[in-house]
Amino acid sequence: MVQRSEDTWKKSGIWWQRMLWFVGFAVLLYVALVVAMVVMERHFIFLPSRYDAAAFVPPTPAPQSRYPELEDVWLTASDGTRIHSWFCRPAVARPGGGHIPIETGMTLLWLHGNAGHIAARYDIIGLFTAIPVNVFIIDYRGYGQSEGQPTEAGIYLDAAAAWQYLTEDRGIAGDRIVIFGKSLGGGPATELASKVEAAGLILQSTFTSIPDLANACYPFIPKFVVRSQMSSIDKIGAIGYPKMIIHGPADEIIPYRMGRKLFDTASEPKTFYEVPDAGHNDTFAVGGAAYVAAVRAFIEGCTPE
Repeated sequence: MVQRSEDTWKKSGIWWQRMLWFVGFAVLLYVALVVAMVVMERHFIFLPSRYDAAAFVPPTPAPQSRYPELEDVWLTASDGTRIHSWFCRPAVARPGGGHIPIETGMTLLWLHGNAGHIAARYDIIGLFTAIPVNVFIIDYRGYGQSEGQPTEAGIYLDAAAAWQYLTEDRGIAGDRIVIFGKSLGGGPATELASKVEAAGLILQSTFTSIPDLANACYPFIPKFVVRSQMSSIDKIGAIGYPKMIIHGPADEIIPYRMGRKLFDTASEPKTFYEVPDAGHNDTFAVGGAAYVAAVRAFIEGCTPE
């Protein structure tokens, strides 16, 4: 009887030793994973791509068609980083060559989403210039042909340099500029909008904050370890001019509820435009003519008399 009790105790002790070893290993693995994600945070948030300027040739527009006339612009951010951008004017192609400019009094400052670069967005630029509106689109540092490496503070400087160029170098009044931020671009767009007096702000398929998005994608990562913030939810309520929030319920990357929360937190005047069945990267295509009409109506509503 005594021998059997000792055997049971030994087996129980071995079981607990194994359990403690397993728990300790799991904890170490979890800590290592969290540390790795903190160290590599910038690489999880920013997905820049480059392109060769010589390899990009805009398609030849059909006669009488509307298209964006591109002008290369190089900006210098306040920290000295050189940023590549395009100033795009709406135009109509002449038969036999050349173009006829389309006059417009409004400019869309476009802060694009993650991955890719401005050349990958040429077709969408055409959708906006056909409204008609001028489009000024930048590649953040590390994207496209721009110098440097992207960081939260850095892309804020890039957006500020874009605003400075439009208002000072081109002499465009702030009330003639609508800031447009898509996905990742919603962070610098809201930051910029909270510091300047623009005609309006459009946020499409964007997040409330980086920690909120990280928690939605990786629930096991504590919010407090995420250093990048881009907390649009803390800034949008103080922006007094018109705002338009666009989101699709089928967004598989940034939850639809974040778009709704941004809208609920925003002060008036504001409007929410839902694109049914739109995922994260197909809003322009799924939304089609109705989407363009909604953006046109918002910009027209922001245009000074």
